[in-house]
Amino acid sequence: MSDETVHDFTAAGEDAGARLDRFLADKAADLSRSRIKALIEAGQLTADGKVLTDPSAKVAEGVTYALTVPPPEPAIPEAEDIPLDILFEDEHLIVVNKPAGMTVHPAAGNWTGTLVHALLHHCKGSLSGIGGVERPGIVHRIDKDTSGILVVAKDDKTHQGLSKLFAKHDIERVYIAYVRGAPMPREGTIDAPLARSNADRKKMAVIKAREGGPGKDAVTHYRTLAMYGRDPKRPIGHPIAAKVECTLETGRTHQIRAHMAHIGCPLLGDPMYGRGRAQQLLNLDDGRDFRDFRRQALHAAVLGFVHPVTKEVLRFEADIPADMTRLEGFLETL
Repeated sequence: MSDETVHDFTAAGEDAGARLDRFLADKAADLSRSRIKALIEAGQLTADGKVLTDPSAKVAEGVTYALTVPPPEPAIPEAEDIPLDILFEDEHLIVVNKPAGMTVHPAAGNWTGTLVHALLHHCKGSLSGIGGVERPGIVHRIDKDTSGILVVAKDDKTHQGLSKLFAKHDIERVYIAYVRGAPMPREGTIDAPLARSNADRKKMAVIKAREGGPGKDAVTHYRTLAMYGRDPKRPIGHPIAAKVECTLETGRTHQIRAHMAHIGCPLLGDPMYGRGRAQQLLNLDDGRDFRDFRRQALHAAVLGFVHPVTKEVLRFEADIPADMTRLEGFLETL
């Protein structure tokens, strides 16, 4: 565990009158303003040796401000030596290709073996603390049984910067999904607000937009990449399944899963939104490629963003994993 650090700044004439937390955030580039505010309120700031606890107090010219940053508290989850598929890493952030079956953050039923546990082991000694806690900064999540790319912050400032990018939807996120049937039209946009389902609080549901209502804006752009087979019970032009590229404009919980089910094309293997197994596909599967596929067929294939610290334009791609490759091979035989 590293020792505490002290940031010393003497206010110049042009600094006079500024808010303390804003002044210190400009000076201490490795700390977010919210973190600085919490430190001030905790009594970690002195002005010429006198403790100050009001983040909104005004800066005085010629005064030396000393902000003490305690070492980050140990994270509650214990580090676990779990292999990671790392696509990029620097001192500020890490980009990983998460396998299906791994939960991102500890929660009921998944207190071990999560991505956070793996990152605590991998990043040991390089986490400066998110909100004062020695832990990776989870900015966005993908479901346990969805595979694909995630970016995680190593320090508070990067965490704040990435959070702003996601809040402004200034992130490129492209997913590959295999769905039942095929969207009509084959390419388009689903603009449908989402909220917790009244019937099942674990699910998200499309709701009518109401001013002040519980729903959040949710926009998914989609494009059909391939279609498989022909549904004999429907007119020509209705395939049994399709491969769809989904680009997120917003990033709501279960957004792609709920949106595709809403337009009548639930993800193959989805236990929550798929309304049961696709019996027609089960009947056509002579092997085990579809029968053994027991998760939603969804993969976060592309993630692009501007690095919040270095300002480098970053873009990452991850091939679909082996189980989805086998699923695609089966679909191509239909």
